[in-house]
Amino acid sequence: MQLTIPPGSFDGYIFDLDGTLIDTMPLHYRAWDQAMQAAGLPHPLEEDFFYSLGGVPTKRVAELFSERYRLEMDLDRVYHHKEEIFTAMQAEARLIEPVVAFAREKVGTHPLAVASGGPRDIVRGSLHVTGLASLFKAVVTPEDVTHGKPAPDMFLLAARLLGVEPTRCLVFEDADFGIQAAQAAGMQWVRVPSRR
Repeated sequence: MQLTIPPGSFDGYIFDLDGTLIDTMPLHYRAWDQAMQAAGLPHPLEEDFFYSLGGVPTKRVAELFSERYRLEMDLDRVYHHKEEIFTAMQAEARLIEPVVAFAREKVGTHPLAVASGGPRDIVRGSLHVTGLASLFKAVVTPEDVTHGKPAPDMFLLAARLLGVEPTRCLVFEDADFGIQAAQAAGMQWVRVPSRR
């Protein structure tokens, strides 16, 4: 994988987690597929639709699936069931080496943050399981802000926690909603291909 880094210098770096630092998107898809079928979906979850929601907070994803498939379901129960399934598979996740290598290269000289649409406990668990937790000065999730991606709130909070002006931050993202959020925050960005 070739990363295209914008020219210029940056004072801080912000990374999405799933599909950017860790190749968890296929695991999230499998977990959602199982949880939705258990909730009454009579066919496999549409993979393209799932990937189009990259960066959307997990609880909102459950709402969007319910709307798309016209399923009456207990959103909290489905969301928690999905996270239980994902947690059981978490150890299968592999690092996205070019992005992790970039983060490791910068950690000694620049502050780094994670801004992920996942629930805080799942995000922190993923960072711990993969040995990445010590790289990041700050971790921001939808629980920390009023609006998740594609709003800029998560990236703006991450920049504030790093003590860096938003325009001096570079964001690494795999999802369109995350890139929209970075642009709305006035940040440059690097797209990480999430479907390999």
